[in-house]
Amino acid sequence: MPASQPGKRVAASRAELRRLGLRPIEIWVPDTRAPGFAEEARRQSRHVDANRAQFYEVMDFIERNSAWPDGQDDIAEFDAPR
Repeated sequence: MPASQPGKRVAASRAELRRLGLRPIEIWVPDTRAPGFAEEARRQSRHVDANRAQFYEVMDFIERNSAWPDGQDDIAEFDAPR
């Protein structure tokens, strides 16, 4: 198979996804292998544990706003925790 074939398949696949109204994005995530990652994860976990009320308030906000009701195209005002 010529080297150009995989490139053509990828291009066609991406074109189809764009036709469906999607677009590519790049997501950067924490490097779990980086020095200090484990220590920082523990620090954040202790912070969440010490502030449970705030944790549940934020999680409730995420749950309320992560799935919009059917037929609702946008939200005029966010119900953000203050």
